[in-house]
Amino acid sequence: MARYDYLIVGAGLTGAIFAHEARQQGKSCLVIDRRNHVGGNIYTEEIEGINVHVYGAHIFHTSLQNVWEYVNLFAEFNNYVNSPIAYYKGEVYNMPFNMNTFARMWGVVTPAEAKAKIAEQIAAENIGEPQNLEEQALSLVGRDIFEKLVKGYTEKQWGRDCKELPASIIKRLPCRFTYDNNYFNDRYQGIPMGGYTKMIERMLEGVEVRCGVEYRDLVAEQPDIAERTVYCGPIDGFYDYRLGTLEYRSLRFESETLDEENHQGVAVVNYNEREVPWTRIIEHKHFEFGSQPKTIITREYPANWQPGDEPYYPINDERNSALYERYRELAENEGSVVFAGRLGGYKYYDMDKAIAAAFDLVKDELGVQL
Repeated sequence: MARYDYLIVGAGLTGAIFAHEARQQGKSCLVIDRRNHVGGNIYTEEIEGINVHVYGAHIFHTSLQNVWEYVNLFAEFNNYVNSPIAYYKGEVYNMPFNMNTFARMWGVVTPAEAKAKIAEQIAAENIGEPQNLEEQALSLVGRDIFEKLVKGYTEKQWGRDCKELPASIIKRLPCRFTYDNNYFNDRYQGIPMGGYTKMIERMLEGVEVRCGVEYRDLVAEQPDIAERTVYCGPIDGFYDYRLGTLEYRSLRFESETLDEENHQGVAVVNYNEREVPWTRIIEHKHFEFGSQPKTIITREYPANWQPGDEPYYPINDERNSALYERYRELAENEGSVVFAGRLGGYKYYDMDKAIAAAFDLVKDELGVQL
């Protein structure tokens, strides 16, 4: 007989939310994760008194009030506002593109001057129908912004020249004609005080969790361990890649502890030169306004992905989208298994959208509206 009502594969946001809500409904749950910790990619580890975002910066932002109210049940959020800067050949620019950016770049001081400068540069390119990402960007913001703030970063992110990337990748490049460095437009924004790991641990209170466990090994030993399975791992991996392998872009991180209080003065600095191999440097203490005597920085490098590497960004091109649809059709016939999360659905989610999708899963599976 099954020992649990639910086996939940993956202890990230999706798995933790579902496990919490299933337990609230009196369901017995076992959560497993192949990593040696809970939290998935939002896992934070305390080093030198600083909560380090081990798998890259995660900044919570949302305009969904029900999502904001839900996460505040498990953590108190600070008032961090993401205001990254971009470094290009000794010059520093505010992000997103706003009046501070334009004033630094051209010496303009009014929105009308900035709009005129951008329009002038777009007209000079004389692009009709953009044929690639470079032409698309030039037709949206002109040469200066493209060269300094788009080109190098994008080419590092995708590992290809902008002329080789489809125009569809950049549908818009928003320019704000205000002196506002807040990167996100969402109403709610912040970082959980004490780190994301504590937030996930609170969600999983009272739930049995086993880390360092592979799904295949567990079900090979105990095939009837649960009545139902919520699978948040890669959908193609579940089927042993029988139809082919879904592709991702990956990331590589290099962290360093520095014997200084403040290294770069801001949490996120993008490096937009193609010649600089990393895309950004994160100084973790600034997420929580830390004043520790030391600091920890992480350089983030985009990387080609191979099976076995950590998957981060699905490549939702025509080939991969068609392959995912074939796997999704297979998944529809898995009566006792439901696929969820970014890997189960082969979809990139911001954190709030991942939580909203978990709410849908809870409603469909448990009949509970959150």
